[in-house]
Amino acid sequence: MSNSVRTMPPSGHTGDARSRARAPETEDPVPQEDLGPAAAFLAQLGGQVRERRRGAGLTVQQLADRAGVSRRLLTQVELGQANPSMVTVDKLARALGVDFPTLAGAPAAGGSAVHRSEGPVTVWAGREGSVALLHVAGSRTAAPELWEWLIAPGDHYASEADPAGSEELLLVLAGTLTLAVGDERTELAAGSAARLASDRAYAYRNETGEPLRFTRVTIAPR
Repeated sequence: MSNSVRTMPPSGHTGDARSRARAPETEDPVPQEDLGPAAAFLAQLGGQVRERRRGAGLTVQQLADRAGVSRRLLTQVELGQANPSMVTVDKLARALGVDFPTLAGAPAAGGSAVHRSEGPVTVWAGREGSVALLHVAGSRTAAPELWEWLIAPGDHYASEADPAGSEELLLVLAGTLTLAVGDERTELAAGSAARLASDRAYAYRNETGEPLRFTRVTIAPR
């Protein structure tokens, strides 16, 4: 979900391919060398959006209108040259009748009792090794998603608001996570767990000199 491109740039959950903070979504092509580790994700995302749009018989303008994004941005997304937020990817997924993990190419649970993931999808990458990895998602639409986040010292990730009722479950594995929600700031040390109402703008911040690592489970509204 946002936060789930989420690029992605990340279910409703937002992110960018490469930035210190989440930069505005690009309306112009981004050089591949500037996309960093998320370049493969953005290329895969663009192919999925284009294929599903054509399969639905939609023009670029029609899908852009449905998703509430600009035609120019959608064109760049399909070419793998855009820097969309995870919330934008979530909007595109909903407009196409699928969910964030489907567009992201994340492994979903199959029909067997145990479905092993073949590896995470790098949805967002920041500076100094910061990265958001989508490991696996449930099999139903808008199912929970399991994420792993690594945020370098001094780096942060800012998100747009997810759909109303969205939540995240967080478990800090190493370092200290500072959650910034409006004027409220909450510090979570290693071993701490929390539930975040993600239907408002928020940010993950690492304000220490040590790497930050935490897991996230996104929960879409019913």
